[in-house]
Amino acid sequence: MEKIWPALEHVDSSSGALGSAVNKTLDALMPILVNASADEKTRDKWLDRLWQAMEDDGVDYLSPVGDHWGELCGSPEVAGRWADELVSTLRSCWSDPNPGGYFHGTTACLSCLLTTGRYAELLDLLELPRYPSWHYRRYGVEALLALGRKAEAVQYAEASRGLNQPDTVIDQTCEQILISSGLYDEAYRRYGLSAAVGNSYIARFRSVAKRYPMKDKLQILSDLIAAAPGEEGKWFATAKELGFYDLALELTNRSPCDPKTLTRAARDYLDAEPAFALGSAVAALRWLSEGWGYEVTSVDVVEAYDRAMDAAVKLNRVDDLTKQIRQLVEASDNAAGRFVREAVQGRLSVSV
Repeated sequence: MEKIWPALEHVDSSSGALGSAVNKTLDALMPILVNASADEKTRDKWLDRLWQAMEDDGVDYLSPVGDHWGELCGSPEVAGRWADELVSTLRSCWSDPNPGGYFHGTTACLSCLLTTGRYAELLDLLELPRYPSWHYRRYGVEALLALGRKAEAVQYAEASRGLNQPDTVIDQTCEQILISSGLYDEAYRRYGLSAAVGNSYIARFRSVAKRYPMKDKLQILSDLIAAAPGEEGKWFATAKELGFYDLALELTNRSPCDPKTLTRAARDYLDAEPAFALGSAVAALRWLSEGWGYEVTSVDVVEAYDRAMDAAVKLNRVDDLTKQIRQLVEASDNAAGRFVREAVQGRLSVSV
């Protein structure tokens, strides 16, 4: 932790990747330090070194260290001494009528007050800032939970919303409080969808389904789709993975869907679900003719056409499909439509 800032001081971190790497590093190191076996004198020396490292840190890489300062103290007694040392400075900073004051030990103080069970003092202190900040008020939520006041904790978290506050994180906190109280229906209704996170649409679905195993999967998916109007096509892959093939095809007609994703689905499901494969391939041709897709070439167009014909052969619908594709490519007279028409023209001529 001491070496992080000197090592990164002159490294460009504008992309955010460096900060993410540091956070992952600290997440791994923090439990080691919290759980390390050390007498009070040794730990006091560690805390002094960490505090100096935080003061030297030019961009707050070590802010997570302050966030867990109460735990790092190793005992309520040590945390209490740190709280006594920091609280007057923080109160003075937050009481200053001139805006802009900053104390780098803010979360360390709040963490120590929480660790030592000084909940009333913590909550009173959090009333001082002019504007609510979730980064600080989350300690107030933890204090109310420790006091067994769950309903107030939800209200307190809700009151923390505002400009530049992390609504999704607040939603997740409130949801977890309600779930811990057994209020699954209310948690789902108020926060279940907005608290869903994931780096893909299927990941978002799975995060909701995992928290609410009693909920029907189709209902969850339908609710997620309804919560994102205009993005129906992006849920195609999720509906496909869950086996809701009719819904998946319906989604491809409600908003744009990546043509390459549709073509892959047509290829992968040709034997198991030929009707679904056919619908996916035709949808791919439709969106290609309307200009959708990234770095599209004539090869992509021809592949979509070939997958559609493969499915049509299995379903004995070659003639119907040929007419449908001809109508599709002739209906669009824009550049994308002409591009698709030229790409499949040779194959259409052969099939006449």
